Amino acid sequence: MTVPTGGGKTLTSLSFALDHAVRHGLARVIYVIPYISIIEQTAAVFRAAFRDGATDAVDFVVEHHSTFEDRTCSREAKEKLFLAMENWDAPIIVTTAVQFFESLFANRPARCRKLHNIANSVIVLDEAQTLPLKFLLPCVATLDELARNWRSSIVLCTATQPALGKMSGFRRGLENLRELAPEPRRLYRTLKRTQIRRVGRLSDAELAERLRRAPQALCIVNTRRHARELYEALADVEGAFHLTTMMCARHRRERLDTVRLRLKEGSTVRLVATSLVEAGVDVDFPVVWRAEAGLESIIQAAGRCNREGRVSVAEVFVFEPEAGEGRKPPPEISQFAAVAKSVLRRHDDPMSLEAIDDYFRELYWIKGDEALDAKHILRLLRERRNTLDIPFETIAREFRLIETVMEPVIVPYRGAGSDGASVARLLDELEWVERPGRIARLLQPYVVPVPHRARMDLLGAGAARIVRQANFGEQFVVLTNVDLYQGDVGLTWDDPTFLQVESLLL
Repeated sequence: MTVPTGGGKTLTSLSFALDHAVRHGLARVIYVIPYISIIEQTAAVFRAAFRDGATDAVDFVVEHHSTFEDRTCSREAKEKLFLAMENWDAPIIVTTAVQFFESLFANRPARCRKLHNIANSVIVLDEAQTLPLKFLLPCVATLDELARNWRSSIVLCTATQPALGKMSGFRRGLENLRELAPEPRRLYRTLKRTQIRRVGRLSDAELAERLRRAPQALCIVNTRRHARELYEALADVEGAFHLTTMMCARHRRERLDTVRLRLKEGSTVRLVATSLVEAGVDVDFPVVWRAEAGLESIIQAAGRCNREGRVSVAEVFVFEPEAGEGRKPPPEISQFAAVAKSVLRRHDDPMSLEAIDDYFRELYWIKGDEALDAKHILRLLRERRNTLDIPFETIAREFRLIETVMEPVIVPYRGAGSDGASVARLLDELEWVERPGRIARLLQPYVVPVPHRARMDLLGAGAARIVRQANFGEQFVVLTNVDLYQGDVGLTWDDPTFLQVESLLL
């Protein structure tokens, strides 16, 4: 289903999935989303679409991800909901790509107990272009297996459709693909609301000045450090906001609510963010600035611009950030950006279907089969399929869509919609409760993921403490130096000044 950003593909894809499930006797719809930052928004849209005076939509729209919480349910209803989450025993499941694919390659009962409910389903992959390249071949092979032998129907739903079919030249791609959107090229022409312009290298001072001159503007950069430094260059301006994963999920949700309200009211908004805002987040800015990245990221960023079509064509400016510490993106993003530059030189309209197809063809060609199955998952399966001596443990260990080792730190966030006392009560209960699973789930919206070194630095400086479980030995790290969590930028674990001062006080 190839639909431009802002074209209503979320509800359209759900409508198709429901009709298709009814017509073919399929049991459920599984909606797979790449980012937690948009999963709650999508589930809320689904519940609103189904809710009527006599039906509680929470019973049949179930979220399964690490930050889910439902404060409206009774304790009994929550237990029932958590069981449905773990088993995917509901008509509509909204989950993450990590949960979906890692469950299919897992070797532990807790992760595998949902597999029977994946069969006989409609599986919608929202933002399908975000499948990680290192695991692209195993993911494609899995989708092919589900369609062939598990009686499942797969929908690849995106504005930037990756060239995953054999007809597109992807040798190990999918067969018998069918486009569901009516006349995608006409849709793109009709819904074209932005124009992408390259503006070359900009210093932070130049970029900040341009953002100051725009009453409402969104700027997306590639690293959290760059986002924070650019925000600090704008912090004295009315309507300056910052959004990164250094904020806990509850904080990000409240920040986005504030931004949406100000946009709707016509108030000033200058939002500096990382890529977490660009895919599926429902905001509408009159102008967007995007640091160089892959073409799919640039087009997704453009989807946050002129989303409601208030002007005929708005501008999205693609810039090269100035060099500096903390500015260089990961090697994979740099390679995506290089391919995007090549495509932008060859196509007058980088958002055309031809440019998008050209981009993914070149990206997959550069990578090759070896890089598209970096952990040799398919080779491990092929080598043992005759003897059925399959190395499940090795495959489960190697198949990790997010390979960066990040560790959680619970922050005592107190925002407009947050109950700090409630967080404190949960932490107290965590100290003595026999089974911490329920408490851990309720605390997830207050977690910030940090590298192992950062968590050890926080503990070593006395800025955090460990809450230990008496019976099971699990460790939960809780931030105790509340000055390290700031209302505008979130957790500042990488600021040595805070850590040094805290150490001196011990």
